[in-house]
Amino acid sequence: MDSKRASLLQHLYILILIYSFGFSAVAANDDHNKLQNYIVFVRPATDINTSVLENTEKWHNSLLSTVFKNSSASRLIYSYNTVVNGFAARLTEEEVQELLKHSWCVRAILANNRYKLTTTQTPKFLKLRGRGGLWRRTKNMGDGMIIGVIDSGIWPDHPSFSGRGMPNPPAKWKGHCDFKSKFCNNKLIGAKSFLRAGAEEQKHIPPFDTGSHGTHTASTAAGAFVKNISVFGNAMGLASGMAPRAHIAVYRVCKDEESCEEPDILRAIDEAVKDGCDVISISLGGESKPFYDDPISIGGFTASLKGVFVSTAAGNEGPLPFTLSNDAPWLLTVAASTISKRFVSTVKLGNGLQLDGESVYQPNINIWMPKMFPLVYLGKVRDIKSGQCLKLDRKQVSGKIVICDRGGSDRIQKGLEVSNAGGVGMILVNYKEDGYDTIQDKYEVLPASNINYFDGEKLKKYIRSTKDPVATLVFKGVVMDNIRSPSIANFSSRGPSKQNSFILKPDITGPGVNILAAVPPVKAGKKIYYFDLMSGTSMACPHLSGIAALIKKAHPTWSPAAIKSAIMTTAYWQSLDRKPMTNGNHLRANAYDMGAGHVDPSKALNPGLVYDIHIKEYVPYLCGLGYSDDKIEVITHPLPPVKCAKTKAIPQEQLNYPSIVVPLSTGNAVIYRTVTNVGDEKDSYKAKIKVPRGVSATVIPDTLNFTRVYEKKTFKIVFKWVGGNKVNSFGDLTWISKRHVVRSPIALQLAAETLA
Repeated sequence: MDSKRASLLQHLYILILIYSFGFSAVAANDDHNKLQNYIVFVRPATDINTSVLENTEKWHNSLLSTVFKNSSASRLIYSYNTVVNGFAARLTEEEVQELLKHSWCVRAILANNRYKLTTTQTPKFLKLRGRGGLWRRTKNMGDGMIIGVIDSGIWPDHPSFSGRGMPNPPAKWKGHCDFKSKFCNNKLIGAKSFLRAGAEEQKHIPPFDTGSHGTHTASTAAGAFVKNISVFGNAMGLASGMAPRAHIAVYRVCKDEESCEEPDILRAIDEAVKDGCDVISISLGGESKPFYDDPISIGGFTASLKGVFVSTAAGNEGPLPFTLSNDAPWLLTVAASTISKRFVSTVKLGNGLQLDGESVYQPNINIWMPKMFPLVYLGKVRDIKSGQCLKLDRKQVSGKIVICDRGGSDRIQKGLEVSNAGGVGMILVNYKEDGYDTIQDKYEVLPASNINYFDGEKLKKYIRSTKDPVATLVFKGVVMDNIRSPSIANFSSRGPSKQNSFILKPDITGPGVNILAAVPPVKAGKKIYYFDLMSGTSMACPHLSGIAALIKKAHPTWSPAAIKSAIMTTAYWQSLDRKPMTNGNHLRANAYDMGAGHVDPSKALNPGLVYDIHIKEYVPYLCGLGYSDDKIEVITHPLPPVKCAKTKAIPQEQLNYPSIVVPLSTGNAVIYRTVTNVGDEKDSYKAKIKVPRGVSATVIPDTLNFTRVYEKKTFKIVFKWVGGNKVNSFGDLTWISKRHVVRSPIALQLAAETLA
């Protein structure tokens, strides 16, 4: 071994974070020789000659070869050098134990996780388009911004990704496009694939979207204007993304909907930051893990340090609490809500009762309106599978409208089963946990309607009440009449956060139900459609990614934390009927459902005040979580080494976050916050605080007077429990000036045992 390499190894401390995929802990213990994926975090000493590190991959191979001679080259998956300093490799458990014997290997953690995809009219719904819309009023469509989309790839030959009229990418762009030149242009400026972690052979796979998820999310964030679009015969007008003049760079990390591997995701974040992206959009979800175990949290921290805004999906595991993904405070965590658009398909029963459902497929109403058809539900006489329409008897359903319960098979598959058995129509009843939510599907093979669970109960009651139940379907087309919107989708994952329950998550809500956006070509009959509807926090996330690009364009010097604050403190919490937002059960939504509320892009561009967080302020917060120094260094490695013993740790609730969680189980608490003036040079704000009965709250001082832009003011809120039942509840703090309203939601945790 030469002296240069020996010197390198003597001064090297390796922080290893191990990720294995698709295996149970028992199986891993049974097979010590099975190769698994590991991510190795390397921290070189400051006195190492930088020339040794010029070829990062060669350097990392040399580190592997010092322990595993003759096999290291084939074991290396990726070298990271931007958001993390380290590499991914395939190792066995025995080899890890060997690694641990070396003095420069200080820790090793084994974890199992695989991420999955969390799966027009919204620009108008969000007041971006139109005479008074943000685009026209500010002349800001995200020009010059680069949005990196980490997803399942993209269908590049789509009108939403046309480069017509787009300027060249900014000089800072350092990426490339793996497609042929005819697919790459000034709109789609980058496209790469990172799929090595789940592949036996490390061959290159192009970043084509084999499904539709990545194409849909990319066009939602920054798709170009496309006129006169339609979806299955329904005219939908003009389509575009939130930042239609922004550039798009795509990083494919998913082979399919449930195969998005952690080393690939981390490499994509690493590349997106290196390439020069301004915003990274990640519509992926996995189980909640400590931040030092989570590649999105780790990569997202350094991305934020470098000024890159990271928007993520909250997950689709609602409505149960503690189901969030991506809950680190430096990430934007986005919940999903409904919009006002509906494709109405009404179920009209023989007793005159009408139940509004939805279906994208809207056949000729003249055929259906006059005629009633026999109605059948086999779930009442046979097993659950018959009620779910998994296997139908032609003798029982031919010529009838069939009622099918959700579950057991794909929704579209149920329609095929009904059609193949001779049914003339289908009524799909949603899950009980979906409440009043419905889904707009394309039942091309037969007329259908998806109704909510409660209407499904009315429907089944009618069937039981008569010997000869009949019904018909009335198709009303596209209707913009959902005055309960926005409401929180029941599938949207809920807080509190498992990792930091005193940081309020999710952060914000955006449109995520029945969102129309670009997809690879879909053939229906003789027509081909290029747009389709999808639902999920995956759809909500890119809305916020595009909006963040608009804010960053307007305020290029703002930190990611300031942009997040602007989005959160200007959000609204009322639906179109001017009543508080509800969830899918028509119950009032709370901050653990919707975060600060629903995004309002126009107001977010001019928030007045922001709660900013310098990246170094996360260190005392992480120390306050009880993380060890080496675990924190995995997250914060670009910063100087962390010594919590010499750092004044802070409790989670004292991080300068735009929302507030108050631990009141002991009876009182004092919360501190600092705001920065980004509005008028001279302005005065008065505090208004709402808390439930049994709690008192005093803001000190209750007036903030600013004399210059970027001036900071610190205040405290003294909370006391003064009597009554100790139940968890909610309130808000609002700072009001002549031009601005700056609102922070408050979650009061009085019953600590329920949120531990």
